[in-house]
Amino acid sequence: MSMWHWPIDPKDVPKIKVEPPGPKALDVVKRDEKLIMQSFGRWYPLVIRAGYGPVVEDVDGNLYIDMNAGIAVMGVGHSHPRIVKAIKEQSELFTHYSLTDFYYDVAVKHAEELIGITPISGEKRVFYTNSGTESIEGSLKISRGHFQNQRPYVIAFLGAFHGRTYGSMSLTASKPVQRRGFNPITPNVIHVPYPYPYRCPFGNLDEAACGDAVIGYMEDWIFGKLVDPSEVAAVFFEPIQGEGGYVVPPRNFFPKLRSLADKHGFLLVDDEVQAGFGRTGKWMAIEHWGVEPDLIATAKAIAAGLPLGAIIGRSKVMDLPKGSHANTFGGNPVALAAGIEVINVIKDEGLLENASRVGEFIRNRFREEMDSIDLIGDVRGLGLMIGVELVRDRKTKEYAKKEIEEVLMGSFKRGVAVISSGYSTIRIAPPLNLPMELAEKAVNVIIDVLRKVDRERVK
Repeated sequence: MSMWHWPIDPKDVPKIKVEPPGPKALDVVKRDEKLIMQSFGRWYPLVIRAGYGPVVEDVDGNLYIDMNAGIAVMGVGHSHPRIVKAIKEQSELFTHYSLTDFYYDVAVKHAEELIGITPISGEKRVFYTNSGTESIEGSLKISRGHFQNQRPYVIAFLGAFHGRTYGSMSLTASKPVQRRGFNPITPNVIHVPYPYPYRCPFGNLDEAACGDAVIGYMEDWIFGKLVDPSEVAAVFFEPIQGEGGYVVPPRNFFPKLRSLADKHGFLLVDDEVQAGFGRTGKWMAIEHWGVEPDLIATAKAIAAGLPLGAIIGRSKVMDLPKGSHANTFGGNPVALAAGIEVINVIKDEGLLENASRVGEFIRNRFREEMDSIDLIGDVRGLGLMIGVELVRDRKTKEYAKKEIEEVLMGSFKRGVAVISSGYSTIRIAPPLNLPMELAEKAVNVIIDVLRKVDRERVK
């Protein structure tokens, strides 16, 4: 089935009519700065008017190839007609009737579809939330509540991003600004190094040795000197670290982490908020390691931009008593209707396969440029979750913080909306229905800008 459903020709994209930011965009930015709390930073002044699959249009009529998908949310693209139809049909029936107090069929139907694509064997249950951070908060309560708080500690990884509300922020360890000024945070969270192959925290080790070193650190130093493992409820992890730099851990890491959890009886909580729902060419990224977690936290791409998250887990773990955890809007019927159609579209249009095929092309193109562009230090990723890490010097691996800002702005000016991750990693996460034609155009623009920035920095 065709992946293209939108009233624009891919041959016409990108198209810059007015040098961005244009006058209409600048007017919106000025009003935004006055009216909206500026506790979040924007990448550049891109002001969206409409979206068409993997393309966005700004208020001045410029067309951009969307290489960030609204921060990995628009997996099936913007304004997919099947999603729009599902939203319209459900909104004409009813838009809310709290699932935590009553029942409706669309929730059961979605849960059946969601459980069907979840890589956990045996009986499973779902709890609906409104966002990724709320899915993590709920997972934290489920983990401790399952053990009736007899295991008060949880472990997370340095470089992790799990959200910005208090429980999830306490797990987050991506950048100090995300935690600075908000103490005291939730206690009993222990952070350990993450096996980041390009920057292994234990020195210049190969991938397998780096993974082994992290497991050894947990066994010898955390469990041997700090906390008895019988007091640990869960280890929270991202299968590919998102805000931390799109970091893919070694092949041996998650199987050994699963063995460690089985040995000591704690849970594995898989944060698939960014990496899940086809982003890596699998329904959930953890499938690449052949490991089953106990709980999976999702959101972002689950409902094509509508606020929806979900926790999926083993039934025996999803056992909080009645009245102990609920919300008003989780499992909104309109979002659930969209979510059912998201799963159907990914299946019907072969978007897992497209993510794998186009992602491999993009990674190979950037790797080919490493011989000629010294700024590129590492290229990594799975499917359409790709990180191109820029460094000022390949020996020292100094972060290229100034240069990446120039690359993002230069790409934006030429009609490619791409953002970064970590300190200096180009973050490539377009809609899963990005056609090869637009992938080639977008990569060519980014590479041209990279060459220019690379040349100018050595003058």
